[in-house]
Amino acid sequence: MKGIGIYAALCAGVVLIGSWALGFVYTSAADQRAIWLSAAVAFVIQVLAFSLARLMARAGQGIAGWGIGAVISLITLVIWGYASRALGLPSQAAMLSLAAFLFVTELIEPPLLNA
Repeated sequence: MKGIGIYAALCAGVVLIGSWALGFVYTSAADQRAIWLSAAVAFVIQVLAFSLARLMARAGQGIAGWGIGAVISLITLVIWGYASRALGLPSQAAMLSLAAFLFVTELIEPPLLNA
């Protein structure tokens, strides 16, 4: 449980800093909303995917778990593309921010899989 808490804290930090930084590029209120919603989606999906990967790592299948997490992230990105349009969010800000958050949080997973 300790590893998941550390990962969740790191993810929260990454999406908060990323949201703040992207706020300088995308300045409209609609863009800001899209970025913050993308941050929330990325946080929830990555913590769930990491939990699954961690369970698989304990069973000796860490790489497979990490791969499944990457597939979950890809599927989330595709679904978010449709959902963001349905919600009336600016597609560029919504998709770019979610992709960036998923990518960066995916990179911090491996050292914590066995923590």
